[in-house]
Amino acid sequence: MQNRAVSTTFPKTRPSRKGYSIEQVEDFLEDARRAYTAERGEVSVVDAATIRRTSFALQKGGYAPEHVDAALERLEDAFATRERERLIAQQGEDALVARMRDTAQQIVNRIARPKGNRFERVSLLAKGYDRAQVDALADRIAGHLQSDAPLEVAEVRTAAFHPRRGGYRESQVDLLLDDVIDVLLAVG
Repeated sequence: MQNRAVSTTFPKTRPSRKGYSIEQVEDFLEDARRAYTAERGEVSVVDAATIRRTSFALQKGGYAPEHVDAALERLEDAFATRERERLIAQQGEDALVARMRDTAQQIVNRIARPKGNRFERVSLLAKGYDRAQVDALADRIAGHLQSDAPLEVAEVRTAAFHPRRGGYRESQVDLLLDDVIDVLLAVG
């Protein structure tokens, strides 16, 4: 455990309420700072996808989650922009466009499946994501990718689905949503 001065990076929850672990948030932000300022070619453990998947333990009197989450979204945007710029510098814009077009086509292929069968289902004894809710978001994603209907990154990032017995396998849905976010950020 590092001996760190009292931090005021984010507002804290009341002492009786749970927020994000201050130590974990501060450690992650320090790793992100190092990664962002690293020279091109240096190995980095933090990228836009890592930021998107980051979670923190809860502790009483921790950082207010809504403030940390908003900062992580901005940080993810900054990393995604830099990653896009570096890819273009290394391989050219055509490579980025080809990669995103391929990813978008994979997304469209997945969500073109019949409603209720777009993802693997968990057993009837287990809970997964509500299929109707996932399918509704999948329809919005398809509308955006196929006909440029409006869709904001925040809508995909903050998507939440009720747990349902026999629902969609969470890991499959989450991976697809990660790909959607990558495409939206790359063309953004």
